[in-house]
Amino acid sequence: MSLNNSSNVFLDSVPSNTNRFQVNVINENHENSATVNDNRDPPHYEETSFGDEAQNRLRISFRPGNQECYDNFLQNGETAKTDASFHVYDSHTNTYYLQTFGHNTMDAVPKIEYYRNTGSVSGPKVNRPSLLEIHEQLAKNVTVAPGSADRVVNGDGMPGDEQAENKEEEDTTGVVKFGWVKGVLVRCMLNIWGVMLFIRLSWIVGEAGIGLGVIIIGLAVTVTGITGLSTSAIATNGYVRGGGAYYLISRSLGPEFGGSIGLIFAFANAVAVAMYVVGFAETVVDLLKESDSMMVDPTNDIRIIGSITVVILLGISVAGMEWEAKAQVILLIILLIAIANFFIGTVIPSNNEKKSRGFFNYQASIFAENFGPSFTKGEGFFSVFAIFFPAATGILAGANISGDLEDPQDAIPRGTMLAIFITTVAYIGVAICVAACVVRDATGSMNDTIISGVNCNGSAACGLGYDFSRCRHEPCQYGLMNNFQVMSMVSGFGPLITAGIFSATLSSALASLVSAPKVFQALCKDNIFKGLQFFAKGYGKNNEPLRGYFLTFVIAMAFILIAELNTIAPIISNFFLASYALINFSCFHASYAKSPGWRPAYGIYNMWVSLFGAVLCCAVMFVINWWAAVITYVIELFLYIYVTYKKPDVNWGSSTQALSYVSALDNALELTTVEDHVKNFRPQCIVLTGGPMTRPALLDITHAFTKNSGLCICCEVFVGPRKLCVKEMNSGMAKKQAWLIKNKIKAFYAAVAADCFRDGVRSLLQASGLGRMKPNTLVIGYKKNWRKAPLTEIENYVGIIHDAFDFEIGVVIVRISQGFDISQVLQVQDELEKLEQERLALEATIKDNECEEGSGGIRGLFKKAGKLNITKPTPKKDSSINTIQSMHVGEFNQKLVEASSQFKKKQGKGTMDVWWLFDDGGLTLLIPYILTLRKKWKDCKLRIYVGGKINRIEEEKIAMASLLSKFRIKFADIHIIGDINIKPNKESWKVFEEMIEPYRLHESCKDLTTAEKLKRETPWKITDAELDAVKEKSYRQVRLNELLQEHSRAANLIVLSLPVARKGSVSDLLYMAWLEILTKNLPPVLLVRGNHKNVLTFYS
Repeated sequence: MSLNNSSNVFLDSVPSNTNRFQVNVINENHENSATVNDNRDPPHYEETSFGDEAQNRLRISFRPGNQECYDNFLQNGETAKTDASFHVYDSHTNTYYLQTFGHNTMDAVPKIEYYRNTGSVSGPKVNRPSLLEIHEQLAKNVTVAPGSADRVVNGDGMPGDEQAENKEEEDTTGVVKFGWVKGVLVRCMLNIWGVMLFIRLSWIVGEAGIGLGVIIIGLAVTVTGITGLSTSAIATNGYVRGGGAYYLISRSLGPEFGGSIGLIFAFANAVAVAMYVVGFAETVVDLLKESDSMMVDPTNDIRIIGSITVVILLGISVAGMEWEAKAQVILLIILLIAIANFFIGTVIPSNNEKKSRGFFNYQASIFAENFGPSFTKGEGFFSVFAIFFPAATGILAGANISGDLEDPQDAIPRGTMLAIFITTVAYIGVAICVAACVVRDATGSMNDTIISGVNCNGSAACGLGYDFSRCRHEPCQYGLMNNFQVMSMVSGFGPLITAGIFSATLSSALASLVSAPKVFQALCKDNIFKGLQFFAKGYGKNNEPLRGYFLTFVIAMAFILIAELNTIAPIISNFFLASYALINFSCFHASYAKSPGWRPAYGIYNMWVSLFGAVLCCAVMFVINWWAAVITYVIELFLYIYVTYKKPDVNWGSSTQALSYVSALDNALELTTVEDHVKNFRPQCIVLTGGPMTRPALLDITHAFTKNSGLCICCEVFVGPRKLCVKEMNSGMAKKQAWLIKNKIKAFYAAVAADCFRDGVRSLLQASGLGRMKPNTLVIGYKKNWRKAPLTEIENYVGIIHDAFDFEIGVVIVRISQGFDISQVLQVQDELEKLEQERLALEATIKDNECEEGSGGIRGLFKKAGKLNITKPTPKKDSSINTIQSMHVGEFNQKLVEASSQFKKKQGKGTMDVWWLFDDGGLTLLIPYILTLRKKWKDCKLRIYVGGKINRIEEEKIAMASLLSKFRIKFADIHIIGDINIKPNKESWKVFEEMIEPYRLHESCKDLTTAEKLKRETPWKITDAELDAVKEKSYRQVRLNELLQEHSRAANLIVLSLPVARKGSVSDLLYMAWLEILTKNLPPVLLVRGNHKNVLTFYS
């Protein structure tokens, strides 16, 4: 079948047996002048451009000989129309425009714009043609805005997207973005290289020795390295926005974990600013002590210098990310010079002063002596590791500004892993070099030289001419174990090490000062904690969190002034470790969930290694400080519970959701292998509510006995033209399921489109459910208007009861006095809400314009109203009358609204009367028993009514009590009704006869021919023969109503055995008359009939 009507559409005729893709110029008026190439020619494929350049919106490839035809086409043929004259759906003019791979179609080629989120900072989101647009018949006379044609042709989306694109371009101009070096590598290296490198590393290698020292560094790097791999995997599994660790964790594990860790991670970074600034201030105060230039006292000097420093750092941060990045580069250069200065110093020959302090340049004897551990009192491997580990943190410094990175997916893995590698080499190099040059203990006295004849006992210093043996008995001030300024002594130029310390502290403080507000802003934007929304606002092109900066500044200042950082430091370290643990767990969890959406571009990771990293982080938390770890877990647990309780309205496609699906699927499959057992029976219901909000009472009573115990599916059947029904059905699915969730109803919503109501219900009965979780009970509302309804509706209603029995599904029919359907009331409420909104908007407009005078008066009012989209409604005939009628209907149906919520209320003390007349397997008894377990029904006592013989009432009562006790069902009373089968009184029977009179055929009063004719013309009518055949059953229904009026008129709920109409014997109208007379003028009634399979058992 050809896609085009013309036989000479293509300029280049291609044999039908060729298998080639190419774009050909299309013109109905152009002749087929192109030569046909030989089939031996190599195939030519289309080159499709995915770029955004306007000049390349349509690229056409030519086979040899086609270029000339194309030139003629542009000069003489129907050339491409301008944007102003283009029509998207113009497929009947001389030129086809909607073309993909040369075909006249709206199908679009794959483009990245289709997969972006709305409001994406990387570019505009564009909507591809919907399935409906390419599947349905092509619409005609659809106008398209000028300038949009070329975008539609290339699948760029519809014209309405242009404004959003322009706005996006305006918003992104002037934004500062960083590459992987300046954005990640520099920041991570500066944050990992802290004061520990210059002050404490020498002490660590002195305590642990070179061997264990390298192991300590390796163990710390194992934790950070695994975390770096996990971070890289998560960061490359989709576009990363601002928020760093919080963003990665929240999008992987969901808002509960993300919100809890995000808050403490932001707080930890804010307090870390104070820690680093105090470290800087302490170094400055030490210098002031040496020069005897103290301002007040050491504590207050630290506060003064720290406060001034944090103000300067705040100014750099507020000035913009570009200035902050420049400051970081300068600080890195200083730090690198300081490290290089140390390595240079190790090869500069030592003088006598340095030798007396333990520095002898590289010596094999010193290396050998320092290789093993020499722990002092109170120290051990884990205590030394706890002191060193904070020096290895800081790997998330680059990820924390993910929103300011040019390409986070590339920058975070590359910069983070390279920074870990470089800093690890530096730490190991410094540790080995300093341990190979400096002895553990030294006196600092140049007079402690070796006296001839002294036995060195293997001491390296002794072998080098110095006797430091008195350090074994008294404390010394120099050497690896005693002097924290070893690196300054060893270096070529000591002040450079001090500059390095300044650089390390200030750079870490600056990185934390930037990280905390960025993470906090991302957390506040997601609105997980409602009270923090104030801090979500950003300023400038880079969306700088100025409010977050000042909050971080206040927190840092507070801790600087408190000056109790030794207490808070372990908790902060544990906060960072908790973040690392959750990042590793996120990577493991996402892999374990096996979601198809987990496709990280960074493939160097393993789910079990990530899990090991998470466990290792948790273990290290306790190694560092057990009470700080406990505090961290308590805070995180509290925040997790809080966020879970609040249930933020977000959906990020987390691995928690994926694992929930996998678990549910596995459980459902596992359930199919388990045979059904009567002890595990539970009502699993299909409820024919229509839209769940239109029959709330029917849903409420069903939910009362299915909540937390059984399946409940709210079903709706759309009857009518298939196209319209499917469209309406699809558009309302999510909304109606959301209504169930909002109203905390544990039920599913399902809908089908069908030619008739019965066919739809039949489909639902057969296809609903999954595996063992299939419906076994149909719940429907009583058809109150059956006497006025069309015959087809009655046939469908009774027919679905027959169908349910055919499928061996139990049936529950619920009747309440006011009926269930409140759709008319909902419609009136919607109309009144719209009117109220329009009134409020108009009042607000009038109020805004009350102060305006002069020429702007009434004209300004209409102008403002136009901006607010307030338009005067076009007068329609009887519109006011309809509104008034709607209001009256709303008032009239107040009782209906109250009745619709009757099952939501707590039922007071009363009775639930169970008329268990026929044994249906026990469903008639099980449903009321389940209801008595609910809070709303627990005050209602069960009264059991059963039929029996008048002369055996006591015996049957004892037998029934025995049966119920075996079933372990508590009851208040048992009544044996012995007069069920007697005839009803004349008044009741007369009511029944009057009820069915309009539907009787009365064929016995007519001649045979007339009777046969009437039967053919009205087969639905009740014949005299039918009425006689089931007269006893009719008597029973009328009599039962009398008994119900006598015994159960005051009951809160009546549960009654549903009579069964034998197919072919009882007509639909007669059956409806039975149900009507049986439940007439009674409290809420549940007519129940099980599938006659046991649902109760007394066996254990």
